[in-house]
Amino acid sequence: MPTSSPADTLAEFLAGHSPFDSLTRSDLADLAATASTAEYAAGDVVVGPGVDDIDAVWVVWSGSVDLLHPDDVDGAAPLDTIEPGGLFGFSAMLVGLRTTFTATAARPSVVVRLQGPSVRPVFASPAGVTYLARTIAQSFGGRSIASPSPDGAGLSAAPGGTAAALVRRAAATVDADTSIRDAVCLMTERGSSCVVIPTTRGRYGIFTDRDLRTRVVAAGVPVDTRIGSVMTVPAAVVDADRTPTGVLLEMLELGVQHMPVVDVRGGLVGVLESADLLANSTTRSFSLRRHVEAAVSTDALIGVSAGLRPLIVDLWRTGTTAGAASGILSVVVDALVRRAVELAIAASPTPLRGRDLAWLSLGSVGRREAMPSSDVDSALSWSDGLAGREEALRGLARAVHRTLDACGLPADTNNAIASSPRFARSASAWRAAASGWLDDPLGDRGIVMSSLLVDGRVVWGDPDLHSVPDAYREMAVEHPEALRLQLRDALATRARVRSVRDVLARRGTTVDLKSHAVSPIVNLARWGGMSVGVACASTPARLTAAAGNGLLSEPDSRVLVDVFERLQHLRFGHQVDCLSDGRTPTDVVALGELTPLERSMVMDAIREIASVQRRVGHVASTVGVPVPRAVRDR
Repeated sequence: MPTSSPADTLAEFLAGHSPFDSLTRSDLADLAATASTAEYAAGDVVVGPGVDDIDAVWVVWSGSVDLLHPDDVDGAAPLDTIEPGGLFGFSAMLVGLRTTFTATAARPSVVVRLQGPSVRPVFASPAGVTYLARTIAQSFGGRSIASPSPDGAGLSAAPGGTAAALVRRAAATVDADTSIRDAVCLMTERGSSCVVIPTTRGRYGIFTDRDLRTRVVAAGVPVDTRIGSVMTVPAAVVDADRTPTGVLLEMLELGVQHMPVVDVRGGLVGVLESADLLANSTTRSFSLRRHVEAAVSTDALIGVSAGLRPLIVDLWRTGTTAGAASGILSVVVDALVRRAVELAIAASPTPLRGRDLAWLSLGSVGRREAMPSSDVDSALSWSDGLAGREEALRGLARAVHRTLDACGLPADTNNAIASSPRFARSASAWRAAASGWLDDPLGDRGIVMSSLLVDGRVVWGDPDLHSVPDAYREMAVEHPEALRLQLRDALATRARVRSVRDVLARRGTTVDLKSHAVSPIVNLARWGGMSVGVACASTPARLTAAAGNGLLSEPDSRVLVDVFERLQHLRFGHQVDCLSDGRTPTDVVALGELTPLERSMVMDAIREIASVQRRVGHVASTVGVPVPRAVRDR
């Protein structure tokens, strides 16, 4: 129940925390006089979801408060944890929105409620505006629903920065012989949802609150048992210099919500939780992925997939960057493909093992650059021990694609799919084919097939069965002619606003962002990756790796990365608008629907791409690489 608090004590506490630290003693006394405090036991609800008439801000005086999405099940990672001095609820109060979170005490806590009429002028002051701007700037995509802790820790991850910068506190650690009871007591004392257990050779184990529920309580394991017998080992770790987006995608890929952060020597820096990186929409990405993995039938998988399009829209509307949204979409598509393969194998009359088969995602999904409009390109590779079962394996691929079609993930319209004989072969047949494409790039559609397969990424099965990339790692040294022809093909994809076909079709008022701008970058990046032995990777990663390879300069590489990211932003936004309007997402944009700034950006981007193509083509021509005259003359 609310109790009165000595106003002078509360005023002194508020004076030590932004944005109240700029108030005069008199203003602090007035603010404290209208405040109330309440004590909460661990698990008590402080603020429920869907409050329409919110006219207050809450400040954590002691303890800590978790902010949870109302749809999350018990045990889900919080969106944020508010430590002493941190605020929550101010966004809903200032904008007049209903609350979109549930605030619960993470441990015994005292929370101060500041009345709206008293606290609202604080946010109208220069210090209050600065506080709001800093909170928004430091939030992941500008979506923070709570304030930072006083020292700036505990913020949602900005797109830049490093994993180490997001570590909120020192990790709770125990040795493997510690009892489960003592480890859990330490977790409670430290307010941590996990403990880390150092093991041999610089590795770490981890035990989380979810492990407590599933491996101890549900399994009836005595709490005097060694923690080493129920921990996860080795724990997946992340380097301290990784970007937040990279960590987030790895968490999604592995399906984990805690990752120890280690320095260059393998020393433990701390632990990142999904809540340190996530906003509401990204939390739903984890939830959708879990539901995909739990689907027990194709019908169940199809039903779960209905959440994909709303997730795409939600990711974008809540401020996720195009690169992160595209990566998250790719990971969720991977999960759907993986489960579709598993269900097809389970229904197959012939038993198959993961070590005998590899399912590859090609194209934009393979590069983790999926768009809402992306279709599913695929390939299949199997061990030589499955010789004679080719038709059955392609039948399996047909079943997978039928399921994916029903999930709203259509197959590639050019038939670059695993049910086609051209894209379903044994590992040795793929290796022989790759050798032939390198020896004769103009035969057997060698350039096109090379481009498709080096984008391939194994999403189910044995990665060693994807034998094509190895053949291209020494391409520059062993097959320079094939590399030159790959460049010629890349430069033939011209960056332009309109094609002759567009003019004849009277489509002069539209631009195809993929064909006219993005594909030329992707193709040049793929050649650049081949030139330095980089196979499947994202377009920016390939461009960065290829910088200074003798033809693509570092400044031109940076230009292409920047232009690619801006175009991807425009593409994703346009396609989300299509989805929201009930239209099929497409890359064709009406110039008249773009803002003047967006039109200028598109035109500048295409000019930049064309300029880089000319420069690379000029340098290539001087060293004897045959390039299309159209590229040199532009």
